Amino acid sequence: MREEEKKRSSQLSKWKGITKKRWFLPALYITSAAVILTGILVYQASDDEFTKELSETRQNITSEESEPSIEVNNSLETFTIPMAEAESAVIKKEFYDVNGDTKQQEASLVFYNNTYQPNTGIDYAMKDGKEFEVIASMSGKVVSVQEDALLGNSVVIEHDKGMETHYSSITDIEVKEGEKVKQGETIAKSSTSGINAEAGNHVHFEVRKDNTAVNPLDYLDKPLSSLKADQAEKEEKAADQQDEKGNESEDSGNMENGEETGN
Repeated sequence: MREEEKKRSSQLSKWKGITKKRWFLPALYITSAAVILTGILVYQASDDEFTKELSETRQNITSEESEPSIEVNNSLETFTIPMAEAESAVIKKEFYDVNGDTKQQEASLVFYNNTYQPNTGIDYAMKDGKEFEVIASMSGKVVSVQEDALLGNSVVIEHDKGMETHYSSITDIEVKEGEKVKQGETIAKSSTSGINAEAGNHVHFEVRKDNTAVNPLDYLDKPLSSLKADQAEKEEKAADQQDEKGNESEDSGNMENGEETGN
């Protein structure tokens, strides 16, 4: 026991000796400050990292919530005619439908430069023949703005994959390429065109899928999703009809070959 007490007494004496040194207190302060500073830096770094992760998480959540909402809103929109005063609208010339009757097709031909051309859209005008505001039929992005004396200037708006609306025979264009427009927003004013002078003051309106013109009247008051679905159905029917014609031709050829063999 005495030996242990001697050891403790010796250690305590050494420690008291160290604390009496001049450099002890400054060293103690410096060490303490270093420990505290290190703790503060570690805390700030971890807090900044946490804040950064939290901010990124919020941005991702906001992005995930906002993007689908835009798509949902667009999918709920239905095609409208490109006129603010729709109740006063008249059709000067309808879309040329390859499946229409002869009378309808003749009425949908545009006569220019001594030739007849099928109308790839609908020509809208006011009953009184006056100028009117041309509006976006559906929300989208302006991908083309062109000046054309023959067509009377034009604007093309892209809505979804392969879907576009075209507006020509217009003037005082208020939109630019790359600009996003909302449904019903004024994009220009109606005007005249060299290719269809008999229509007077009007707007030539087209709806296109993969740059193929479709009849706008088939899709008015219908959402974009319906247009895509209907077009796909039409393409499928056309392919089936083509296959049937091919099968009929093959059967006819086989019958002829059979008759020749029989003779």
